[in-house]
This record gives sequence, C-alpha cells and structure tokens, in this order.
Amino acid sequence: MSFFQQKSPYYNVAIFYVLCSLVLRMVLLFHPITQSNFTAFEIVKIFVFGILFDIFIFSVASTILWLYLVFLSNEKYQKPWGYIIFGSLLLLLLYISFYNTILDEYGGSLPEIGIVFLSLKTFLFGMLLFFPKKRKQFRLVLFSISIFIVVLVSVQNAVNEFFFWNEFGVRYNFIAVDYLVYTNTVIGNIMESYPVVPLFLGVGIVYALVTFAIVKRSQSFLNHLPNFFEKLKSSAIYLVIIVFSFFAIPFLAQQEKSQNVFVNELQANGLYRFYLAFRNSELDYDTFYKTLPNDKAFALLQKELLGMNNTTTQRNIKSKSLEIHKNVVLITIESLSAEFLKEYGSTQKLTPFIDSLALESLQFSNLYAVGNRTVRGLEAVTLCLPPTAAESVIKRNDNKDKFSTASLFKKRGYQVKFLYGGDAYFDNMQDFFEGNGYDVIDKKVMQPNEITFSNIWGVCDEDMAKKAIKTMNIEAKTGKPFFNHWMTVSNHRPFTYPEGKIEISPSKKWREGGVMYTDYALKQFFKMAKKQPWFANTVFVIVADHCASSSGKTELPIDGYRIPALIYAPGFIQPTTNMNLVSQIDLMPTLFGLLHFSYQSKFYGQDVLQSNYKPRALLATYQDLGLLKDNILTVLSPVRKVKQFTVKLTPKQLPHEKFQLYYEELPVHKIRQYLVDETTAYYQTASKLLKEKKYQK
Repeated sequence: MSFFQQKSPYYNVAIFYVLCSLVLRMVLLFHPITQSNFTAFEIVKIFVFGILFDIFIFSVASTILWLYLVFLSNEKYQKPWGYIIFGSLLLLLLYISFYNTILDEYGGSLPEIGIVFLSLKTFLFGMLLFFPKKRKQFRLVLFSISIFIVVLVSVQNAVNEFFFWNEFGVRYNFIAVDYLVYTNTVIGNIMESYPVVPLFLGVGIVYALVTFAIVKRSQSFLNHLPNFFEKLKSSAIYLVIIVFSFFAIPFLAQQEKSQNVFVNELQANGLYRFYLAFRNSELDYDTFYKTLPNDKAFALLQKELLGMNNTTTQRNIKSKSLEIHKNVVLITIESLSAEFLKEYGSTQKLTPFIDSLALESLQFSNLYAVGNRTVRGLEAVTLCLPPTAAESVIKRNDNKDKFSTASLFKKRGYQVKFLYGGDAYFDNMQDFFEGNGYDVIDKKVMQPNEITFSNIWGVCDEDMAKKAIKTMNIEAKTGKPFFNHWMTVSNHRPFTYPEGKIEISPSKKWREGGVMYTDYALKQFFKMAKKQPWFANTVFVIVADHCASSSGKTELPIDGYRIPALIYAPGFIQPTTNMNLVSQIDLMPTLFGLLHFSYQSKFYGQDVLQSNYKPRALLATYQDLGLLKDNILTVLSPVRKVKQFTVKLTPKQLPHEKFQLYYEELPVHKIRQYLVDETTAYYQTASKLLKEKKYQK
C-alpha cells in the first residue's frame, strides 16, 4: 500500500495538519486584534500561499513520522534478526545503566531519561518479538499513541499560535523562543490568565476524537503493511518532495512583502517563523517596545554620556596622565552570585580565596549583571553596551568588527586572547571573539597531557589555569603587553571536578561544590601567577558572568542579578570598596580610567570613579529590558508595556552595610515618566546603532 493513499496514516495526518492550519488562519483573520481591511487579491494570497506553505512545512517536519511508518514491519521480528536487534537493545540498556556514558557526564536527569526511554523501547520490542499472536493488538496500541502525539503537537501548536496572536498580533517570533526558556513563568501566567481546566479538557477531547478517526481510517494500512519495494518507491517520492520543499519554503517566505503587515503574518507559517527566531535571534525594538522620536532619545542619552556626537555614542575620553600599559587579565566566573560570598552574608565558606582577594582589591559592592546567560556577561565586558532585545550580539550573524575592549588594547599593541576550557564553538563564542580580534585558546588546542579532568563542558578550571599561565609566560617573552580574557566553566551543571581537591565530593554534583572548586582553582592560578616575572606588571579584573539563578516574583528580581566584581593589582590599585550602583558594562571603562587611557569611545559603559558618573544599572532577560535608578526599577516589555517598581531594602539586612543584597520590588502608584524616557533612550539607541552598523570599531 502506498503512503500517499487515502487509507495511509501519513496522508490522513497531513490532511489534518493542513486543515488545522487553515482553520487557525481563518480564526486569526477574523480576530479582533486583526484591525485591517483586505482586498480580494490579498485574501486569495493569504490562503493560497498559506496552504502551500503549510504543505511544504509539514513535509519537512513530518520526517520522524515517516521514518516510524517506514520501519513498521513484520520481517524484522523473524529469526535471526529479531533476536539480534533485541540483544543489541538489551546490551545498550545494560551499558548506559551500569557504565559511565556521555549522559552521566552531563548529569541532571538526562541519564535517567535515557535509561527509561531505552527500557521502554527494549520492553516493547520484546513484547512484539516474543508474543507474535498479540503483535497486532500491541502494534495498534503503539500506533494509536504515536498518532495521538502527532495530533497533540498539531492542535497544541494551533492553540499556542492563537494565544500568541491574542497577545502580540503576530506569528511566532523570538518571544516564543523566550517562552521556552522561561517555561515556569509562562505556565504560571497561563494558569492565572485563562480557564485552563475547561480549555485543556475541550482540547483533550479533540485530540482523542481525531486520533480515533485517523487510526480507524488507517487500520487497513496496519493490517497490510507495505512491502520493501512499496516503501522504497514511496520514500523516493517523499525525498523528492523534501528536496523541493527546501527550495519552496524560502521562496514563499520571500513573498511576505505586502505593505499590510497582517497579510504577511497571516500567509506565514508559525513553525517556520519559530525556526527563523532560533536562527536570527533578534527582536525588532521599534516593533515591540515603547519608543521616542530618535532625536529625543539621543538627546536624553547625551545627558548620561557627556560629550556624545549627535546620533552616535562616540565621544572623546581624555586622561590628564600618561597611559599605563600594564598587562590585563579579565576573569569572568561562571554563575558566581554575590550571595555565595562571605561579605554578602554567606556562612557556607564556599569562596574563601575570592573573599580574601576582595579585601586586597578595588571591589564594587553594588554591581549588577546585565543578563542571565554567559553570552550576556561576555557581551557586557567586551562591548560595554546595554543588553538589546532577544539574543546577545555574540549569537547574531552581525557580530564582528565591533567597537570593543579588544579593539582598544590591540590599538596599543597588546596581544589579545580569549581562553575557555570548553569548545568555543558553543554559543558562537569562537565566531564572535575571532571576529573581534581575539586569538582563541580552548579545549581543542590543549594537548592530552594538559588535561587531567574534563566533563561535558570542558576541562576543569585548574587545567585551564595552568594553560593560562603557560600562555602568559609565552606572551611575556615577546616584550609586548597582553590582554587575556579567561571564562571559567566548572561552576556549571553537572558540577563535577577532580576528586580530592575540596571538601565536597564531585559525586554529589552540588552547586556548592562547583562554586567551591572554582574558588580553589582560582587560588591555584594566583599561586602560580605570583611566581611569574610578569605578575607585578599585571592588573586582574574578576567578575561573574551572571547569577546562578535569576528567577523571582517579578520580571527582573534584582537580587538575581547582583554579582561580585573586583580589580586586583597589588602596589598599583589601593584596596577599597566602591558603593556606587554600577552596571556590568561599566567595569572595563573603569579599568581604562585606572590605566589613564585616552581614546574615542562608543561604549555605553562609563568610568564609575569619575565625579560626573550618574549611578544606574541596566539589566534584562531576552524580552524584559530594565533600568535601575533612583531606587526605581523601570521595565520595558513587548508590546510597548511599561512597569515600574520601588526598590526597598528588605528587613533581612546583612551584617555588612556596604553589601546589602535583598530588596523588595513594590509596584509604583504613579509612573515616573523621566525614568521611562531614560530607559527607552538607552535601549532604543543601542538597538538602532547595532541595526545601522554604527557600533563598529
């Protein structure tokens, strides 16, 4: 029997998906938010192009269903193949159950998920193999479950698209991707916003009825499975359709060029838009956020960044002293929340070395990370600009030749490197750093004798510390100063590290162990560094990339963004504590001030030690953009939503007055417009400069 006949499950599922998409398109067309008039030509375009789009998308997206149907057969259960396959599954199950695999290296629930999945697969294959008389019944049950899953995905996608349109008036974009990241928040919002029980009960009944109908129409297919030649013929046709779809889908997407935005959105396919959101990683600021006239936005920014040149952030930074070209080592520490440190109230003694180093450094007691991902922290200390909507610049296509900390160092003859214990291809780091003038030193270039321990994230921090010392010794021999940026990896799930280094065993896979081991590795690094001739001529900047967790009751819980930061250079920088409200983007401009660099700056970050510095902090998620200033947190969100919170110190005050950490965020009764405008100015101008390629070096 052909896969494309009316009795085929593939044919029936395809028809159902296209009908589902057609109904959705009609519902969205008449939705109250779709405030537009359409010509007859536009209506035809919406539905003709839309249906073609749906057919081609289904062809590509249904590959797993196709493979499942192709591998339905009775022949594989015949001797000896059935026993060989069953034995192989059993051996694989035993292997992942009792031996260390890549699943164990990653940690978390992944090993258990793998074992459960393979156990189920082995059990079901065994049932079909050893009970041939019950094979039809077993297969019907498994087939029904498979069809139910496909129907569930199809209907649920339509329901999700409806709610997304109801909220934003567009198909999926990067906000939908963001919802996958903040699943708990999104589910909580849905639970509070909609009648969930009757809604899902009704949708569940639809799932069941459609599954029953498709299974009933397809039973003859199950009873007379296609032979090898029929499968080969159908698969050849399917392959041609797939290849054609890869050309047709981009072509149809290019036809979304109507002056009426709703025409473009309605003829589009939501799944393809979701795919594009993953690839493009951008969210257009002007479309989704509150805006000001551009001249007003830049005028407001000029009050914050003195000396700006019209519609760019370019300005002259002039020092009255000669530049000091010391070596600089920037260490960004994975997930080091301020709450882990002793001065912020921790009693766990997780960071004894960092605690001691802070007392010998210029430390910033009130500094906030810009985001909650490593790439956001790296962006902040490299580009020193606000966290624009959606994904970090690091993960975008246009991420090269930016005005960066590296460009300032290279102009002064510095050797510039990025050191990372993992594979720098992850999160697009290698592409970004190499594209901005860094030489990249990562796990790939390390020799086997340099690696004593590694997990899924890379070599342990202690191994990378030794590699860093070797690299700096080579650099020092050239006679040129160096700037090295080292990103640690050990304080990350699965929290595994070499045995016997700290009190907490790596077998426990605790966050506390990851923090403590990173502190231990940094101690070893500085112990080695102090023995090197270049140490006395080096400035060390140490800062977290982000907090261990940023969840909370509000969009931007500020205690989930508070990170430690310090600048250490014995004999050059006097130990002191700066209590100003500071953003992560200010750290490197402050260092340049300490080194008396004179330069033309495009940075949004500022030297916080200057008398004209105005305390503020910028912090964001993928879609919520915040400004903390004057004890008010202003948050911009899609679609042009604005919230403000009064930030009030909680009764849980810490023993150190300089290091208060916990605050309540209370909704304000009257919006402070000047702060809304200032927040808008920061994010609108940053997005504009990036979009127009005005933030290049």
